[in-house]
Order: sequence, then C-alpha cells, then structure tokens
Amino acid sequence: MAAGEDRLRAIVISASMAALGLVLPVAFHAVGLGSEFLPMLLPLLLNGFLVPLRWAALTGLVVPLLSAVVTGMPPLYPPVAVVLSAEATAMAAVAAAIYGGRRRLWPALLAAIAAGRVTAVLLTWVLACMFLLPASTTSLAILIQGLPGVALQIAVAPIVVRSLSKRGGVLFSDER
Repeated sequence: MAAGEDRLRAIVISASMAALGLVLPVAFHAVGLGSEFLPMLLPLLLNGFLVPLRWAALTGLVVPLLSAVVTGMPPLYPPVAVVLSAEATAMAAVAAAIYGGRRRLWPALLAAIAAGRVTAVLLTWVLACMFLLPASTTSLAILIQGLPGVALQIAVAPIVVRSLSKRGGVLFSDER
C-alpha cells in the first residue's frame, strides 16, 4: 500500500472509530447503562488494533475532549474528560504498539486495558489530591466503577479484531 493510501486508511478508520466513540456513550446512557461500561473506550481501544500508533493515540486523546465540548459528556469539570482522554490515549497507544508489530491479540489487549486503568487511577489520584479529595477512595472508586467496561472490552474486542482480520482487506493490511 502506498504511503498516501496508508495515511488515508488510517484517517478513515480513526474517524469512524471517533464517530463511534461519540455516539456509543449517548446510546448507552439512553438505555440506562451509563458510564460503568466505558462505552467511549471500546471503539478507541479497537482503533489501536486497526491503525498505527500515532493515529490511535491522537484519536484517543481528542475524542473524549471533543465529546465533552459537543455533548457535555464526560464533564470537563470535575475533570472526568481529562482522565478519560489520558486513559484512552494510553489504551490505544499500547494496543497499537504491541499488536502492530506482532499481531498477538491477547497480550496487546490485556496490556492496553491495564495501561488504561493504571493511567486512570494515577491521574485520578493526582487530581483528587489537587482538589483536596480523599485520593485513595476516589481512585478506588474509579477503578471499581469501570470493571463492567473492562469485562465488555475483554468480551468484545477479541471478537471484533478476529472477525475483521479474517475478513482481511484494507483493514488488516500487512503494511500497517
């Protein structure tokens, strides 16, 4: 694939995952499933398996902040959008870095989820200290609150990645 085609592919896939990242949380909230399932993170994580690291990380960084401005979710204050942006960036970047080179799904998925959760907990700790909140309680709460979302990521991501890789085509080119 030529460099221009590869760039266009990354832009189209990242834009599609960004759109899902904007719409999916609205749909989850509409049926009362809320933020516990981390609906924005799922397409941003999947993007890490589909595009190069810089595109995955940039999309992960921008989408939560864009969503905060466009839909009001996640909120900018308290800085949930900042935490989610950092978590999504870490997840997507780790998934892209590990999966992109070796195509090993489970190590990439588990490392990406762990990196995202660690990032969220650490940043929550720092922000809680800044806002004079109980840091350990706040950090533990964000960790526990996201467990259904982690389960969803572990259940859905392998199915989607494997089905797309079997399908082949431009989504899974060897020149990723």
